[in-house]
Formats: sequence, C-alpha cells, structure tokens
Amino acid sequence: MTAHAATPGFTRDELMEVNAARALAGAKTCFVGIGLPSTAANLARNTVNPGLVLIYESGTIGSKPIRLPLSIGDGELAETADAVVPVPEMFNYWLQGGRIDVGFLGAAQVDRYANINTTVVGRGPDKPEARLPGAGGAPEIASNCGKVLMVLRHSTRNFVERLDFVTTLGHGSGPGDRKKLGMPGAGPVAVITDLGVLRPDPATAELVLTELHPGVSVEQVRAATGWELTVSDELGATEPPTPEELAALRALKAAGKKDD
Repeated sequence: MTAHAATPGFTRDELMEVNAARALAGAKTCFVGIGLPSTAANLARNTVNPGLVLIYESGTIGSKPIRLPLSIGDGELAETADAVVPVPEMFNYWLQGGRIDVGFLGAAQVDRYANINTTVVGRGPDKPEARLPGAGGAPEIASNCGKVLMVLRHSTRNFVERLDFVTTLGHGSGPGDRKKLGMPGAGPVAVITDLGVLRPDPATAELVLTELHPGVSVEQVRAATGWELTVSDELGATEPPTPEELAALRALKAAGKKDD
C-alpha cells in the first residue's frame, strides 16, 4: 500500500489532514502556512477548535474562509478577517512580540532535527537544482511562535539525512541550539505525516515515531525515512477520522473546486 492509497472509508491524505487539525485543539492563535497547513488549520476551526484565530502572513487576523485559500494573497482571507494589518506590523508586533501560540508549516525536506528546506533541492549529477518557493515567513514563524507544528507527506524524498539547504531552523543540531541563537519559541513539537506522527525526543531533540496511523506498520515508516528512525517505546495509534471530520474536510475541498 502506498502513502496515498485508500484505507476503507478514507485516504492516507485525509488521515494526515484530520490528525493535523486535531493537533490544534486548545490553541488560541495559529500562524498558518499555505497548502497542507492551511487545510489543517481551517479544518480545525470547523471541527475541534471553532474559536481558533487564523493568522496569515499577508496581515490577515481572524480569517474565516469558506474554501481553502490559494495563497496568502487570496482575497477571501482579507474579506473574512477580523482585521488586516500591514505586514511589518504582523511580523514586528504580533509574531516577534510572542503573541502567536502556534505556527503551522509545511516543508519540501525535513531532517532528523526538524530543520526545514523550502529553498532548493538537488536533482542529481549534471542536472540543475530545482528552485522552490523559498523561506517566506517560515524562519520567523519557527523562531517566535510558542510552538511549531509541521505537516507533510512521508517519503525518503522529504525525510532526508541531510538537507540540501537549511531554510528554517527547527532544533539545529540538537538540544540547546535554539537557546544559543536566542530563539524564544519551543520550535517544532510534532510532525504529522500520512503515515504517523513524529515528535522530538526531550533529551536529544531528534524526531521519534510516537504514533502510527491505522493500517501503517513501523517498517513502512522506517522505509520512508532517510535516516535510522527511532521508535518510541510507548508507540501509540491515531484514531481514524470520524464521519463528521471527513464531511467537514471534504466540504472545504469541494468549496474550492466550485470556484475553479
């Protein structure tokens, strides 16, 4: 079974998106990245956390889109927001001021210490590098939010031994690196994938497999990881999506298709 194969009643992507949304239960404010993080954050507002305040890099605070935004400049984010502030204010006052609970990020590559690459990846000998969207606000988000959640699909292409480029610092090379650099936030606390959930070990800061999704084995996760993955002694299992969660997720996606 591949990472995107269907499990009875739902897909691996839906498992990932629902579990990513669940990770926002109890949060007050979330600085949202576009793509999978935005799907998860908007689903959370429609399910486990109706009071969640969604904040986007373009300066929108309290956005309540009825469809998934295409970019941080999507007009619906401003139209449905409680307030729109200038981008410098967003970063200088709200983000750097420590006023945002959770940052939710995606990645092209992530390493064992949850460092992120969204800048450039190598494509092999005699081939040009592949240029990616770049940092955006991710370095500031990872530095200053109270904690960081990450969501991405699990493969050896994405979970690598060594990043091709360090765009955003997670836990550096291990414990203490963030403190040395004066980063006030806790950094990445969970990486949710289509196979399971990884969290940093408190002693080493290295990502450890802590939960498996239904129908996934430890061997599958290890085979999809570019380093020798450690598995928690207390490995848990995530709960399947409920009918209500699936309905809310599919409605969000369908709303976007209607506008195409």
